[in-house]
Amino acid sequence: MLEPSNNDELPAIPGKRYFTIGEVSDLCGVKPHVLRYWEQEFPQLKPVKRRGNRRYYQRQDVLVIRQIRALLYDQGFTIGGARNRLDGEEAREDVTQTHQLARQLRAELEELAKILRR
Repeated sequence: MLEPSNNDELPAIPGKRYFTIGEVSDLCGVKPHVLRYWEQEFPQLKPVKRRGNRRYYQRQDVLVIRQIRALLYDQGFTIGGARNRLDGEEAREDVTQTHQLARQLRAELEELAKILRR
């Protein structure tokens, strides 16, 4: 996800459940207006909105923001390229999970078939 060099320059993520936009800005080295813009450009970013439209980011959101930051600032991707890269990674994760589920289901069915043959 992130190269080790990126982890060194950014602060550790505290063990909280929700973070304000200001906290995420500090944790990711990105200004709040950039975070709001990225929410429009990247469907993966969906912070919880509460009273007065205040944004609350979760740990997963912070990790995605750090990944976007690395793609754009360190690796030189465009917004569209970074979006495609993130979409591709999600698709690969979905395929892997599907394959794991299929293997598990097959093993359970084979076990069930053995029981029925007895």
